[in-house]
Amino acid sequence: MRRSLTLSGGLKMGLFTSKSTISTSVQITMNNLQRAAPKFLVFACSDSRVSPSHVLNFKPGEAFMCRNIANMVPAFNQLRYSGVGAVIEYAVKHLEVENILVIGHSRCGGIKALMSLPADGTTSNDFIDDWVKIGLPAKAKVESEWSDATCEEKCEHCEKESVNLSLVNLLSYPYVRAALANRALKLMGGYYDFVNGTFGLWKADFDITPEIII
Repeated sequence: MRRSLTLSGGLKMGLFTSKSTISTSVQITMNNLQRAAPKFLVFACSDSRVSPSHVLNFKPGEAFMCRNIANMVPAFNQLRYSGVGAVIEYAVKHLEVENILVIGHSRCGGIKALMSLPADGTTSNDFIDDWVKIGLPAKAKVESEWSDATCEEKCEHCEKESVNLSLVNLLSYPYVRAALANRALKLMGGYYDFVNGTFGLWKADFDITPEIII
């Protein structure tokens, strides 16, 4: 039997009374499907254990999704990260989403790869290493503030710090800043611990005011 836990912002965390239970009921709200008008843009990891629709009970039409390795949002860069930029631009400018949610999760392989990057800058993958380097500022903060922590503990800290870094990187997109200034958009971070079955949610508060022309 499936039940849900309501979180702030109208989000609902999907919970199961048994790990072996598989939800077979699909509720489709036709009003949501007539026109694309999602309220959320969600960044989540490509990890097969982390499905935003499953975790937060999103119905079809409620959330615009972008999934990648380690749920990272790079800073604005038209040359290197146009794919992610296109998602953000479309969601904010055209769909006019009201919330952007970045979800990190426990035992993230992408974050483990980030924390394991050699100090000499050598790489062993064609794409993965370069991608996770987006999170290097988060790694640096973890190494500085939790230098005595175990490798596993550092990874857990970085899983959350990389979410905060992505929230900061979102500010480099002009349409995000404009929507925040007009109070038309909220940024939130989340952390899904699938080991313990918990979900943490926090709001990113950036004091951005509308531009004044003088």
